[in-house]
Amino acid sequence: MSDGADVVHDSPPAEQRRSFDRLVNFTDAVVAIALTLQLLPLTEIPGPQDGETVWQVLAENWGQIFAFLLSFIIVIVMWTVHNRLFNVLRTYDATILWLNIAWMLAIAFLPWPTAMYGNANSSEVVGGGGVGLLYWANLALISALGSMIAHHARRHPELLEPGALSRGWLAQTSRTRWRGLAFTTYLLMVGVASELLGSHTGWLALGLFPLGRFFSDRTAPAPEPHSAQAASE
Repeated sequence: MSDGADVVHDSPPAEQRRSFDRLVNFTDAVVAIALTLQLLPLTEIPGPQDGETVWQVLAENWGQIFAFLLSFIIVIVMWTVHNRLFNVLRTYDATILWLNIAWMLAIAFLPWPTAMYGNANSSEVVGGGGVGLLYWANLALISALGSMIAHHARRHPELLEPGALSRGWLAQTSRTRWRGLAFTTYLLMVGVASELLGSHTGWLALGLFPLGRFFSDRTAPAPEPHSAQAASE
């Protein structure tokens, strides 16, 4: 079904609900472990030596710290979007299952390019070598897979809770329909810039915030019929 209209179905069987709950829980566990693994390179940084302060240690290892914070924030934002989508899913099909597995794979892979990106930042050699491009392309892939999951869900409203397409985050407008492509393209552009311009391009990630603001749905969700009726009573 691909006409985008909301449809109402009976509740899925108990075993199907349990299967969906296990998928959500497993996905959250993968994200939590991947975020924790990104901290491991920082635990290998020795503390202040004789005559050295903690501020000197932070300054000498700012690249790894910056890469950790950057990855943590971006992954949390992507997980938040993923969570909002799965909150309005009532079940899943094979396409969503495999897209979500690919999304988890990209998340689980991220700690390695994050560690390399942090080391390269600390040594000021990000330009060239493909480290920056690999890191940002990994983030772009996570963004693209999340957008593909959302796109498939919109085309198959029988997978969604009733009314999900007419209100809230999945309600699509002429602006929000390009949101996923815009984020993926921007992340790839930052990756290319990191190869050409060096380590300082990491700050271009701040551009994701105004980009998200621009592509957000600023229209108020339509009230539910029963809510409107209750308000008039």
